[in-house]
Amino acid sequence: MALKPVVLALSRSGEAVAHRVAEALGCAVHGREGRVDRADAWFANALDHARDLFAAGVPVVGVCASGILIRAVAPLLADKTVEPPVVSVSDDGAVVVPLLGGHRGANRLAAQIAEALGAVSAVTTAGDVALGVALDAPPAGWRLVNPWDAKEAMAILLSGAGATVDGPDAAAAEWLAGLPVGDGVRITCSPEPVQGLGPAHLQFAPQRYVLGVGCARNCSEEEMAELVAGALAEARIIPEALSSVNTLTLKADEPAMIALAAAFAVPFRLFDAAALEAETQRLANPSDVVFAEVGTHGVSEAAALAQAGPDAVLCLPKRKSAEATCAVARVDAPLVGLRGRSRGRLSVVGIGPGQASWRTPEVSSLVAQAEELVGYGLYIDLLGPLAVGKQRSDFPLGGEEDRCRYALERAGEGRDVALVCSGDAGIYAMGALVFELLDRAEDQGGVSDAARRVEVVCSPGVSALQGAAARAGAPLGHDFCAISLSDLLTPREDIVRRLKAAAEGDFVVAFYNPVSKRRRTLLAEARDILLQHRPADTPVMLASSLGRPEEEVRYRRLADLQVDEVDMLTVVLVGSSHSRLAQLGEGPRMFTPRGYARKIDGDLSGDRAGGAGGTGFGGSGSGGSAPGSATLPRDILDPKKMGAA
Repeated sequence: MALKPVVLALSRSGEAVAHRVAEALGCAVHGREGRVDRADAWFANALDHARDLFAAGVPVVGVCASGILIRAVAPLLADKTVEPPVVSVSDDGAVVVPLLGGHRGANRLAAQIAEALGAVSAVTTAGDVALGVALDAPPAGWRLVNPWDAKEAMAILLSGAGATVDGPDAAAAEWLAGLPVGDGVRITCSPEPVQGLGPAHLQFAPQRYVLGVGCARNCSEEEMAELVAGALAEARIIPEALSSVNTLTLKADEPAMIALAAAFAVPFRLFDAAALEAETQRLANPSDVVFAEVGTHGVSEAAALAQAGPDAVLCLPKRKSAEATCAVARVDAPLVGLRGRSRGRLSVVGIGPGQASWRTPEVSSLVAQAEELVGYGLYIDLLGPLAVGKQRSDFPLGGEEDRCRYALERAGEGRDVALVCSGDAGIYAMGALVFELLDRAEDQGGVSDAARRVEVVCSPGVSALQGAAARAGAPLGHDFCAISLSDLLTPREDIVRRLKAAAEGDFVVAFYNPVSKRRRTLLAEARDILLQHRPADTPVMLASSLGRPEEEVRYRRLADLQVDEVDMLTVVLVGSSHSRLAQLGEGPRMFTPRGYARKIDGDLSGDRAGGAGGTGFGGSGSGGSAPGSATLPRDILDPKKMGAA
């Protein structure tokens, strides 16, 4: 979906202009905390917030100095073909400057804003300035067939050579009417195949054609592609003239159709059986057999006509292969609005421990694209301004299955839904439950057939154990495992068995869900099990509320670990017998050597380079310190003095 812009208001002097711009664009105002009086959402740091929005693919309009926006997004600039528009507006609303993405909407945004404000739009894109058009960015409903030639063609036109516009759809291409006339570049407007394309010959195809498809379950992608290619060749229609690929909702998850739409780079749209059955009187090849199977007398022909509308005609009736069918409908003008619905998508995203800088750009982008956010309310709140203006459905702790089921069913209705999890969605979060529900039969507690057909995207996040390890130093430098101490879903005996295995295997252990108001004994039992296999002074890190203002990091000896100083927002990292706590300038740092010293120096004794004797706090396990490591003062072993690092 196309993302709405966000208007940034950085000061009271530009606040009124920001709201005028937002009203003209129909979008939200995000305001700098303490600097403006009214906004839809708030941010603390302008550079960080503009960068976060840009990384998520959100068009940014800043009522501020251009340099602020330039500094914000400069580290992220890489590919102008995918970067969102960035526009600056002066505080007094007199000047609008499209900074980035001129051909991806920034110039159009600037023109729209300038018209609303009565301002000057300072467009600097050569084609727009000299010719009033950007050949590589045609308006909706048109596609450039040979976009790789556009840059050189534009250079020819800018040299003063001029252009000729011809073809059966030339009269409809009003946006090309202002080009200077000449023989430098030929522009053909046609949906049919054209020979001799190149920098001196561009072709624009009007998207006046709609493709309908049907197939047997699991038809091969090759068969579908071959059938459609042959049908288009027969009708003398190039793929760029197609506006969409359309079919029955029952085929929403058909791989061959999904691949076909992706190959043509057009939307994949769905219609229910009733909508397709309403087209029966216009079908060239109605079928009682098809009706008995899926509830409509035609799929490919009906889908094409349903999308094209009541004035459309079938220009290519149904063509079929062994497993697939296709048909093409034609309309008089390029299609810019689509009927039907999308397939629906569920993005299962992990937002990290909470701070925006630990959220991946992919997650931010999926959240920005989502129509609805589903999750535990606190996790959605942690998205801050990125969640503003979106429909949200909050679920309490304990409502995990209801949460996942709801998200899947909403996506099954054709929506773009993001299921928001903390940390990484696949680690003790909702990812596994989503697929469990998809795997169950509906009569056994699974989800509907419609929900089963949605696209499911899983995006990684910074897990709690990764965040804690980064704060500590490098405690996960060697083999490690994660164990949840919650026996709500896992039998207690299974947890104990895994604890013993981890202890015997000498893994660094990350404990999730260490305690709750009800569960107060398993952490102590885990500590005692581990003490049977590693020294009493093995370092332990307690990390609470990672990435949030109330973050707290503490270190303890394993023997001194107390249940009462741990809560559900705490990750407990217990070192292996090789883990150490080094006293550095910024405080204690925990690490687990991998054994590089052994590789370099040969077979070292067990009390060197993280050997079994070189444990934890100052190497007290066997009286030795690893070369290059500082021995910690003994008072660091006092739990009362082992505060935040």
